[in-house]
Amino acid sequence: MFGGLQNSIGPNPPGFGGKRDLSNRLGRGDRSPLGIWFWELDRVLLSLILVLIAIGLIAVAAGSPATARRLSTDTATLSPLYFFYRQVAWVALGLPLMFVISMYPREQAKRIAIGGFVVFLVLLLLVPLLGKEVNGAQRWFGLGPASFQPSEFLKPCYAVTMAWIISWRQRDATIPVRSITIVFTAIICAALMLQPDLGQTILFCGIWFALMMVSGVSSKLLWSSAAGGIVGIVAAYNFYSVAQQRIDAWIFGTDGITHDKLAMATLTAGGLVGTGPGLGTRKFALPEAHTDYIFSVVGEEFGLLACMVIAVLFFAILVRVVIRMLDEQDQFILLAVTGLAAQFCGQAMINIAVNLGIFPSKGMTLPFISYGGSSTLALCLCCGLMLALTRRNPFLDQSPYIGNGR
Repeated sequence: MFGGLQNSIGPNPPGFGGKRDLSNRLGRGDRSPLGIWFWELDRVLLSLILVLIAIGLIAVAAGSPATARRLSTDTATLSPLYFFYRQVAWVALGLPLMFVISMYPREQAKRIAIGGFVVFLVLLLLVPLLGKEVNGAQRWFGLGPASFQPSEFLKPCYAVTMAWIISWRQRDATIPVRSITIVFTAIICAALMLQPDLGQTILFCGIWFALMMVSGVSSKLLWSSAAGGIVGIVAAYNFYSVAQQRIDAWIFGTDGITHDKLAMATLTAGGLVGTGPGLGTRKFALPEAHTDYIFSVVGEEFGLLACMVIAVLFFAILVRVVIRMLDEQDQFILLAVTGLAAQFCGQAMINIAVNLGIFPSKGMTLPFISYGGSSTLALCLCCGLMLALTRRNPFLDQSPYIGNGR
């Protein structure tokens, strides 16, 4: 795993043998595989991700009692913190995955993502045949007490694989890379709409659009793609009753109480500083307090200021990635990291917009804040790939446009 790193740095200098002092570990002179990984890693980006995960555990603890009460029956009562305990377990599985992926050299990380793309695309195509139906949607494979959603794992692998395909053009300008990516994206979107899953479909299209923008395509193609997206939404409205109901409720409103109205009422119930942990009451009326509408639960119990902190953290991750890529010379790395950031921050934007009533309900989680096994593990895969691809050798000269210590 670390062979490429060791060779790129060179042999261990004198004084850094196997008996090095503990005080020298992870110092700039440490040439061990762990030391090399530590100094090449974007520690600012890692810190932002870990803070989000920590906040997410607190948020799930706040939202868990509402969902646990709703799902409890006369014969089976769930613990108020049932989903919190499960989320801790998912995080305990996801963090090692993220760290291990981040330790791979760029080339190996790329191969992992491409292999994952093939596997999860096949599984996505099998969902209509073998998947289980939940709340009118067939998106998961049942695995005993847990469930597995292939589309979650496909997203980061898709971003990296499409970036790899687009980068072929550097070697041969005659390869129709855009047509190839359009075909793959169309297959994925068609499979998602069979479930149906309009939210994930929009997100995949958004990732593709971001990749096209960064790859330098003409503005004519971008406008054509945007027009195609609008046509797709209109088609979804006309042919999918669930999409039609949600869009109608969002545009025209309804006389009754809707999920969007409940979410907004819950979000604003706590004011600036919130009612306090565990003291929220409106969350018990939310249908998915621990997943889709957890941002509103945070607003009720911890206040709008806490919601602003979460939004700023996502924005900070996006800005950090942009800074990291300003002087990147490898087109594949630039595109892959752009796609991963678009997936991560785009999903956050959609979820927050739904909770604010800006977008119709999409059934999409808030990255690392919402509860979810597939979501948490897939996001750890996404961040692991992002950390692996943004690693830099600290001993190489840096761009004059970027300050030291990044």
